[in-house]
Amino acid sequence: MNIEQKFLDSANRPTGFDYMRLILACSVIGMHSVRTSYGIDIDSALWDTPLRPYLKLILPMFFALSGFLVAGSLERTRTLGIFLGLRFLRIYPALIVEVLLSAYFLGAIYTTLPLADYFKDPGFFQYLTNVTGIIHYFLPGVFKYNPDAGNVNLQLWTVPYELKCYILLGFLALIGIKKWRALAPLASFALIFFMMITGYIETGSPWGNIGNTNVPGLVLLSCFLFGVSIYLYRDRLPYSQPIFIFCLLSSVGLYFIRGLGDEITPPMVAYITVYLGLLSPRKIHLLQGADYSYGMFLYGYPIQQAFSALGNWTHHWYLNIAVCLPLAALFAALSWHLIEKPVLALKPGLMNLEKAYLSWKTKRSGQIS
Repeated sequence: MNIEQKFLDSANRPTGFDYMRLILACSVIGMHSVRTSYGIDIDSALWDTPLRPYLKLILPMFFALSGFLVAGSLERTRTLGIFLGLRFLRIYPALIVEVLLSAYFLGAIYTTLPLADYFKDPGFFQYLTNVTGIIHYFLPGVFKYNPDAGNVNLQLWTVPYELKCYILLGFLALIGIKKWRALAPLASFALIFFMMITGYIETGSPWGNIGNTNVPGLVLLSCFLFGVSIYLYRDRLPYSQPIFIFCLLSSVGLYFIRGLGDEITPPMVAYITVYLGLLSPRKIHLLQGADYSYGMFLYGYPIQQAFSALGNWTHHWYLNIAVCLPLAALFAALSWHLIEKPVLALKPGLMNLEKAYLSWKTKRSGQIS
């Protein structure tokens, strides 16, 4: 069986991706429980423990999953403008609301400054530019004495890379990725090669610019494009448990080799992600027609920081998870039902707009000819 056949068996809607998004979102909160409870030094040390492969897999799997599913969206749309419009609807409305809530309510509650000074501080207005995808992490006087001092929403560092993924895919669409699908894997390998070259120039080692903790942004872009590549070659790639096991074991082993693992594993991580995503366990009633993963991603860190600011008694990773994970799920549910789902209801209108535009374009071409 190839990947396309497995995909069709689930009527193009395997539930594995839904569960994976939620598990990865919960994993991000679990990962951040250490940093928000103990600070950056303890968090850095965690990446040198046997948990390293698991921590290293979380974000690359998120991006590979996004690449596979977004490639399907690109295939279903016939104009680049509509494709980018659909991406805008998915990312920006919920992000804008989260940024405003963090700045106007969370910041106002936790700042050490007088409110008049807080709302006039240049840092307050700078934080509001997060709604554009230009990310800033600090609000004036907020979480000043936390173990992770000052950071309001650290995980937003990935948002610019998500936007770059869409821009890059849009560029590849312009030059013909639908016709020449080899452009996707070529671009993926080119990103890795570029990172190795720049690392060698800077440090004398092809993986010398790789940090101990965060996965490099170019690796995330590469994982996204390998997810796209698997979708485009789904009719040729086998859906194979032995290949899945090989990729999983290889990735786990390679991630213990600092730097090298980040650069070599993206194609394997993408296959692991798609293999698991194409599984179709029964979907629980709570998740029917809902995707809470993005909301949990957006609200998890500020909730964890708000909890940590309550005092030293909160600075335990297990207590952080026990309190903050349900709260993040609650905010995610509110975000989905009040913001994300109503906004996504505009999607059919965009598709109808595309049909109308293409019909007008066809008629106009006929008149000119």
